[in-house]
Amino acid sequence: MNKETQNRSPAPRTTPKAAGKKCRKKILSAALALAALMLAFGLIYARFAPKTAAGSKEISIEVVDDKAASRIYRTRTDAEYLRQALEETKGLAIKGTESAYGLMVEAVNGLTADYNANGAYWAFYLNGEYCQYGIDKQPVEDGQAYRIVYTLSKQ
Repeated sequence: MNKETQNRSPAPRTTPKAAGKKCRKKILSAALALAALMLAFGLIYARFAPKTAAGSKEISIEVVDDKAASRIYRTRTDAEYLRQALEETKGLAIKGTESAYGLMVEAVNGLTADYNANGAYWAFYLNGEYCQYGIDKQPVEDGQAYRIVYTLSKQ
């Protein structure tokens, strides 16, 4: 061994206690970053979420079946969202399956649209445009016109 090697002290080793502190700091930093990200997404959602209107509203709902026959319902409602307005409309019946996204409409006035069988589904339109939300989140405003159309997808 030469003198240079002898005088060098070994590299300091990290103690388990120090390693644990380092790991906890990383976890805490990641948790704080995740919390900040969740807060940011919450604020964005609150800013851009659909807004509801309280009070009485008059809307129209047109149902177009598999034979292109149309029936229009005019209704007055205090509902803030489309699902409640549909459920309150006399002569109109909807059925479906509850999911994480709300009610997935499978049948309207007894006519079932079975996507797995023939690619059929019920499409919802608001003032001529495809609805941007499910019926549980679609706000209802006075004077709006809805269309529920039996639709065959192009498979």
